[in-house]
Amino acid sequence: MCTVCGCGDTVTADGKVISHDEAHRLGLAHSHAPVFQPAVVPFPHVQAGHHHYGTGAAGVSVPGMTQQRLIEVETSILAKNDALAASNRRVLTALGVLALNLVSSPGSGKTTLLCRTIEALGDVPLAVIEGDQQTSADADRIRATGARAIQINTGKGCHLDAAMVGHAVDALRPQPGSYLFIENVGNLVCPAGFDLGEDAKVAILSVTEGEDKPLKYPDMFTAARLALLNKIDLAPHCDVDLDLYEANLRRVNPDIEILRLSARTGEGMAAWLDWLRARLAEKAA
Repeated sequence: MCTVCGCGDTVTADGKVISHDEAHRLGLAHSHAPVFQPAVVPFPHVQAGHHHYGTGAAGVSVPGMTQQRLIEVETSILAKNDALAASNRRVLTALGVLALNLVSSPGSGKTTLLCRTIEALGDVPLAVIEGDQQTSADADRIRATGARAIQINTGKGCHLDAAMVGHAVDALRPQPGSYLFIENVGNLVCPAGFDLGEDAKVAILSVTEGEDKPLKYPDMFTAARLALLNKIDLAPHCDVDLDLYEANLRRVNPDIEILRLSARTGEGMAAWLDWLRARLAEKAA
């Protein structure tokens, strides 16, 4: 089948029968009989009341694309991103900058936590990259603390990528031995697969989101080194089981570190700050 337009393997061009790909390569006008190509329709794994479209080798289904083609596309996209992420990582490592990719669903309290963290760290040098589809609201909140910040708006994009972060790092020029906080777009799916050149992903969960969140979105919590269980001051009012939260996190990632805190009241913040200082010391070493 032609890799350009999907028609038959051979065509007639200049009175000769040649391969369809060759006709396109040479720019020859050609004719062919229509070849029926049935649409590639994703078939889910079906159980009673449950259709699962993620059981194939690619882990996803898209109408019109085979599992092999999906894997090829994803591999190509991620390979380019990974190369740029590796470049970001070399730059940040040379500077001794600790880069953390903060990921969560919308409303987990990422920006509030980041503002409280910046205030608690005091005069320690740091910079922030803010990711959202639209507005500069979060970057404005960060700048109000006195920290340097760049807002990245992704438009219809649902996550930051390594190229965006690389441009922001060039503009921010983080100081040697400093922190770089990257607040990703609120989304528990796409950011899991995109390396930005960070030292670690930090997943932030609000206790209001439900204890089953790690089980519903396992890729994100598998990729995270640390989970921050935020808004624990609301736990008594939400009928939430914090131990079950932790058990479900460890079901998908047995090695994940977990800290409980409240950015609003300050409970547990000391342990988070200690974790940050320890990781920065490791980076310097």
